[in-house]
Amino acid sequence: MSPQSLQQLRNRLSQITDINLANSVLNWDQATMLPEQGNDQRGRMMATLGKISHEMLTSQETGKMVDALLPWAKQEPADNLDAALVREAKRLRDLEVKIPTDLNSEMTEHYAKLYSAWASARPKNDFRAVEAMLAKAIELNRRFADCFAGVDHPLDALIQYSDPGTTVQSARAMFTELRSQLVPLVKKVAAAPQIDSTCLKGDFEPSKQLEFCKEIAANLGYDFSRGRMDLSPHPFMTRLSGGDIRITTRARREDLTDCLFSVIHEVGHALYELGISMQLDGNVLGGGVSSGVHESQSRLWENRVARSQAFWDFFFPKLVKAFPHFEKASKKDFYRAINKVEPGLIRVDADELTYNLHVMIRFDLECQMMEGTLKVKDLPEAWNARYASDLGVQVPDLKNGCMQDVHWFGGRLGYFQGYTIGNILSAQFYEAAERSEGSFDADFANGKFERLRLWLNRNLHQFGASRTPNDFIQSATGKSMTIKPYMNYLQQKYSTIYQL
Repeated sequence: MSPQSLQQLRNRLSQITDINLANSVLNWDQATMLPEQGNDQRGRMMATLGKISHEMLTSQETGKMVDALLPWAKQEPADNLDAALVREAKRLRDLEVKIPTDLNSEMTEHYAKLYSAWASARPKNDFRAVEAMLAKAIELNRRFADCFAGVDHPLDALIQYSDPGTTVQSARAMFTELRSQLVPLVKKVAAAPQIDSTCLKGDFEPSKQLEFCKEIAANLGYDFSRGRMDLSPHPFMTRLSGGDIRITTRARREDLTDCLFSVIHEVGHALYELGISMQLDGNVLGGGVSSGVHESQSRLWENRVARSQAFWDFFFPKLVKAFPHFEKASKKDFYRAINKVEPGLIRVDADELTYNLHVMIRFDLECQMMEGTLKVKDLPEAWNARYASDLGVQVPDLKNGCMQDVHWFGGRLGYFQGYTIGNILSAQFYEAAERSEGSFDADFANGKFERLRLWLNRNLHQFGASRTPNDFIQSATGKSMTIKPYMNYLQQKYSTIYQL
């Protein structure tokens, strides 16, 4: 291995990463600050940067750099970060070289326009305003998938960008196994005496919500000297550099929990990125390894930590002080209310037991649109029918129906399975952390979260994308992904809450 050759590749990948991160800045700005009249130009700007990045990665020059180092990299152990850089560059280039640069640019520009159209049309319940653009997006995704010969399902090609190693077949097997155990538990809970959650409803000043949520974010370890929190139509986290990890949220006056748990969710993502070794900053290893592993961190902090009794032993008095509305509720009432199981319309507001049913609906509809068995014009009807059959709820409008999530309107398809993978892994990682460190309840009750965060840093975060998702899961937990810890957690928690 030539040190000079390795440095040349590192420099090339650093340039490509810088261009992609600059595009992320434009994307963040579009979601938070961009004036409406700037949308078309923004789409062209993002497409131009995407084209430059794509051409650099897929060029013969980059290919020669990678191929020259690959024989050496294949023989090196997993913890050799230089070799991991070469291996990841090979994986990414093998994906991107299949995609024509013009198609890549067309998709980037189209999605920038579609996102803006969705952000405007969703509050108005105006699906017709985006129907043709969404149909074109599906067609572009099909053309994208056609570039990958030999895949069993057109969505498989897209999934490899978010959850490497996962396929439609393996995702469906995961959903089937999970559904067989979740649905009976949901039915048992539905038959039990129900929880009164009216204490959660009130009139909460949005600025005070943001202030309270910032306090919680800082307590969990979100470093505001390396990040910020802003408003956007759909909450998200973005990494612009190791020193610039941003989150967004939204706030509704009538429901504090929307802002509260979306912030904690995005903080979970941010803590992952903040924990990545600065040695990996600015190259292709300096980010999360997959959407599923990333979601495991956001769902761990949102649910396993922030919906626990111990968490509210510490934060409930602060909540009452910030919002006197909660003086009339006991801590027990509040804890039970935030864990109430109630099938609803909105995925991000869903309780832990029904959340994955929302994901399954989206995954199935996504597969059908990619297969061509579901036309975009029929999406609202198909969505409403699945919500009636799977969750027993009637969808009153489009903004709370098929227009609620940004995903189909803001990027490539093939992402939703990551949410359920994340739920499963959140329990598996937490179980491994407790096996190593003991219970965290006393820590949480005293507002201390460092011990859990540091375990996650040591066993997962610091390594970025230097190994495969399964390698990380095996290394941190001692086994491949399994639903057992997740179902054990749900069974125990909700059997206690609902006295099953």
